[in-house]
Amino acid sequence: MGGDLVVLATKKIYNSFTLIYIIVEDAAGNVWFGTERGLTKYVPSASLRAGSASFINFTEKDGLVNNDVWSIVIDSKGIIWIGTLQGASRFNGEVFTPFDLPEAEPDTNRGVTSSRLVHSIMEDSHGKIWFGTNGGAYIYDASLPGGQGGALTNISTKDGLPDNNVNDILEDKDGNIWFATHYKGVCYWDGTSFTKMPTKERDSGTEVWSLYEDNSGSIWFPIEGFGVYRFDGESLTNFHEKDGLASGAIQCIFEDREGRLWLGGWMGLFRYDSPASPRTAGKSFFSVTKYGPWQ
Repeated sequence: MGGDLVVLATKKIYNSFTLIYIIVEDAAGNVWFGTERGLTKYVPSASLRAGSASFINFTEKDGLVNNDVWSIVIDSKGIIWIGTLQGASRFNGEVFTPFDLPEAEPDTNRGVTSSRLVHSIMEDSHGKIWFGTNGGAYIYDASLPGGQGGALTNISTKDGLPDNNVNDILEDKDGNIWFATHYKGVCYWDGTSFTKMPTKERDSGTEVWSLYEDNSGSIWFPIEGFGVYRFDGESLTNFHEKDGLASGAIQCIFEDREGRLWLGGWMGLFRYDSPASPRTAGKSFFSVTKYGPWQ
């Protein structure tokens, strides 16, 4: 999608979802929203045709395994994988198919007691699909024989993963697999062993909700109450209030085409400028309001 996008929708459309967990764009420019009321598809071209709907909502009535959608990935074959509060589904554009994952121990401390919750889904460079769950990470390999059209294996604490509650998974440019966990911070797996990031922790757990790799190959991740960390392959840097980051609860990170990082979380939106930028004036992060700064 390019340029400015202005969406005019009726109250009925807005009422179809009030909480959005994830937004993904497909190859055709359609935008998919994971909400607490199902999977919603926005078709930009549809808004130009009189009488046609801009939004299409899919729910359990259409075959979705559960209406509470936490994660979405569109794989290299165009299949849409949907992670929900009660398991996963596959969507080929016409039919939803349940994708069975083993049931995990429910985590009552998190306020979400589902033992089938799929926090995140990721396709790696080999076409394998990774699922982040309360039972560790599951890897689906369609090139190997097994049920559901491929083999399913599990990585958990028994294999060296620090925590089974996996919130996010990322493959970096070198092929390492990174895990953001809910209680034990961040680690990466090089295919043989795990390496844990030496971050600040607290007794109640070290919540990490997301992982992001920027264009330089640095890995960014927020830790609840401790700001944001950046790992450049050699050193780990922590950014917090002293750097202009007013929120200690960041949940998402994105890099734009100009190399600027945008961080969203509690207390709003923040923009990161490199210390080398003339705009920094002694700090790296700037709070963004409806008035900017946008430049």
